[in-house]
Amino acid sequence: MTLQERVALLAELGNYLKTGGDEDLDRAIHQSYLENKWFTEENVRHALTSIANSFLDEHHLMDWLQNGAWWSRQPNPARDIPPLSKTIGIIMAGNLPLVGFQDWLCVFAMGYRARVKLSDKDKRLLPVLIKKMGEWRHESWAFTEFVTEGEPLKGFDAVIATGSNNTARYFEQYFGKYPHIIRKNRNSVAILNGLETREDLMALGRDIFQYFGLGCRNVSKLYVPHGYHFDFLLETLHEYREIVHHDKYKNNFDYNFTLLILNKVPHLNNGCLLLTENPSLQARIASAHYEYYDDVRELDELLAARKEEIQCVVGNTQVKSFPLIPFGKSQEPGLSDYPDGVDVMEFLAGLSS
Repeated sequence: MTLQERVALLAELGNYLKTGGDEDLDRAIHQSYLENKWFTEENVRHALTSIANSFLDEHHLMDWLQNGAWWSRQPNPARDIPPLSKTIGIIMAGNLPLVGFQDWLCVFAMGYRARVKLSDKDKRLLPVLIKKMGEWRHESWAFTEFVTEGEPLKGFDAVIATGSNNTARYFEQYFGKYPHIIRKNRNSVAILNGLETREDLMALGRDIFQYFGLGCRNVSKLYVPHGYHFDFLLETLHEYREIVHHDKYKNNFDYNFTLLILNKVPHLNNGCLLLTENPSLQARIASAHYEYYDDVRELDELLAARKEEIQCVVGNTQVKSFPLIPFGKSQEPGLSDYPDGVDVMEFLAGLSS
């Protein structure tokens, strides 16, 4: 398959998702929820729609490819690396539905073979999408192979692995001798200045609550100016109170609330979110931390010092150390919004040199 053929097939997959899929996809969504209660149909459908709109639009795909630094280095006129010349091992996380899709997409777009180790928490969705592509274009089967559950990942030329700080240490030890991208824990933050409208704060609620706050692009830390009044924020975010009807979220909320009470930790509570003053970027489920700042220059220096811990920054207050994402848009990455800021296509293209 040529690059143009692969792009066309990806666009066909996007159209399939935009129309809601079929019975195969419905079954995979239902089975995913039975095996992982965080994967509600609403969240899975949201992830599929986001993928279709942001990653699988043919015009977006061609713009992304042609604007990549690696593109100009490919020989004319094909601009295509020999298909299947490399095998890339991909270890996917399972905190969000199809959270590893972008890595697979990059490997497929580059024309390499992906050898994928799925998370036990998300093992139904991607195989269905690959199956559909194989039905439409039989040659595409050769580009993706799934590692059998319980089997180690082997037979690869390079690795892309995503996990926690703990698993990253294992990945470094096991895959360190190969070309690799190894991702650790990251968290996202929001900058508030006290001038936010209700619409701004409702949008911030999506950044906090979407996918139950389990993703690295979910806001888990708020930076607020000294003297900030939280009443308006808490009142606005209370509009998301339906989230506590989800059993797993409610259990986490109750458990963390109990810990705060028993340990006499000062906190704010609006019935669906717990806020505590804490310098850590990582907060428990159903919780967020906040920290005060004096001025934007001081805040910019603070964020720059923690660059390796931060996935993205949302808000209306511009800082120099990070590109700013508007409120409500943290869970809508584009094709060039690579996790940890590492250009996966540049990494893959470098393997052919």
